Order: sequence, then structure tokens, then C-alpha cells
Amino acid sequence: MPNPVLVEVTRGSLVESVHRGSVAVADAGGKIVFALGDLETPVYPRSSLKPIQALPLIESGAADAFGLGPEEIALACASHSGEPMHTSRVAAWLARIGCGPSDLACGAHPSRYEPVAEAMIRNGETPTRIFNNCSGKHTGFLSMARHWDIATAGYERHDHPVQKAVLRTLTDLAEVGGDIPWGIDGCAAPNFALPLAVQAHAFAKLAGPRGARIFAAMVAHPELVSGTGRTCAILMRSTQGRAAVKTGAEGFFAGFVPELRLGIALKIDDGAARAAETAMAAVLAKLGLLGDDEPAAAILRAPIKNTVGATVGERRAVAPLI
Repeated sequence: MPNPVLVEVTRGSLVESVHRGSVAVADAGGKIVFALGDLETPVYPRSSLKPIQALPLIESGAADAFGLGPEEIALACASHSGEPMHTSRVAAWLARIGCGPSDLACGAHPSRYEPVAEAMIRNGETPTRIFNNCSGKHTGFLSMARHWDIATAGYERHDHPVQKAVLRTLTDLAEVGGDIPWGIDGCAAPNFALPLAVQAHAFAKLAGPRGARIFAAMVAHPELVSGTGRTCAILMRSTQGRAAVKTGAEGFFAGFVPELRLGIALKIDDGAARAAETAMAAVLAKLGLLGDDEPAAAILRAPIKNTVGATVGERRAVAPLI
């Protein structure tokens, strides 16, 4: 059976497009408390995995050894926009551990914040690898290698001790064994595929004491986790620090809620980020966590506008997600 429609897009009185997907909300014991669609097929969490990938940075002792605070931990979890608040902090962090932009395995790309990207073009500036949205995660990986006094070159390889530590952390949180399918993410680091139910369970475990520093950093610095006007920041601010959420490529979104000890994982079949954002807003609303502020409301029911700014439709979650 196909996954249910979670989000629809209207134009006028008609539904113009639909997005199918699946959702799992689990508790720390692995019990599924809310579910829609296929929870058993392994899927990649992509950048939604970053809070879990950042946990070994803390548990290895590297974060404390280098005096890393909530801002650096938030950046380790980030898919940032390459704004000065991100790039300046990553540059300072790299210098602190005796590394530089060339040590990052992720490639360079332009800032995702349009004013910064346009200003750099006007000034003839070329973005470095620090501008990569994953540069904070990679600096965390480098920090672990420095702390262990092992080779930093190749830290992104699947068989490097840093990535083995990430995999051990993931399998421990998810309570799974054996071989896990993996592939190379856009930033050159490994990404691991697990069923949606298992991933929701892992995030529920992260909602416990073990993930307290990760959670605190993310909700204290939501713009460092994402960027100005980005969905993750809007949703975390709307929940008033009650939930941490993290987007991933190809329509994945994850979250964890310490006060309820719940983990959330959802996947949109066609990979549409717009649908994943609305679906996550709907799950947070269903759990009683989403505020009534306008920025969050504009994700939950997003207006579709034409080129003159007139509203001609909307993007919205549908039953049984709402």
C-alpha cells in the first residue's frame, strides 16, 4: 500500500499537488505512540542525523578538552546558511583546534543567505569550505581526531575512528546490531539508513539525559543550527525551547522532546522539503508544542503566492496528520 498523503498544495478551490510520506513518534522504550505509513523500510536521515553525529564530540571528552560551549555544539548540529554568525564561529573553532578551512573534507558552496551571497559576488569574494552548511559538523569531527591525537586526514571515511564512534553511538541509541546500510552524504561524510520507527526511537533516547547538552545548545541557539528565517529556527522558537528539530535533505525531518521523552522522524516520499516542513509543524501541533505565532503558522498553513504577491492557494497538512 502506498504511504498516505500528508501534505497537499491547493490553487483556488482545487488540490494541485500532494505529498505522500510516513511519520513515527516513539518513546524511549521504543513504543510507537503515533504512526502513519511505512515505518520499516530503511531511509537516510541525511542532515537530521547531525544531533546524533554530534553526541560523540561530547562523550569523547573533546568538547570539554577544547572548551566548546553551546554555540559550538549548536554548530556541530547545524545545516547553517553561511552567514557571518556561522562562518566567524567556525573559523575561530578551527583555529582553536589548530586546523583551517583546508582541513575540512566538505566542499565549498555559496552562502545560503541571499544578502551574504549577493554581497560576496559584488565584492568578488569566493566562499571557502567554512561556508558549507555542514562545516560545523565537520569541525566537530576534526575536534575528536585532534583530541584523540590521531590522523585528521580521512576523518570523513567510513572506516576512520571518528566515523566508527558515530556509528557506535547511533546503533547504541537505536538499539540495533549488525550491518547498517550506509552511503556518502552531500558533505562527504557517511550517512546511515534505518527504519523510521528505529530512528524515532533513537531520537527519543537522545531526549533523555544523554542528549541534554545537545538539546540545550540547539534550543538556545536555533539560528546557529539553521539561519535567519529558516524553518528549524522558526519551529524551535515557536515551541519555546520544548522541542529540538532538525531538517534533512530529501524530505526528512526529525525532532526530540525531553519533557515527553519522545522522538520524531518523518520522511516525504518525493523528497520535497516544503512538505517535510509542514508535516513537522503539524506533528508539533498535534503534540501540543507549536505556538500560535505567525512565522510557525505560515509553515503549518503556508500561503501560495503569485508574482504580484497575491495569495492563490496554500500548503497544508491533511488528516490523519492533523
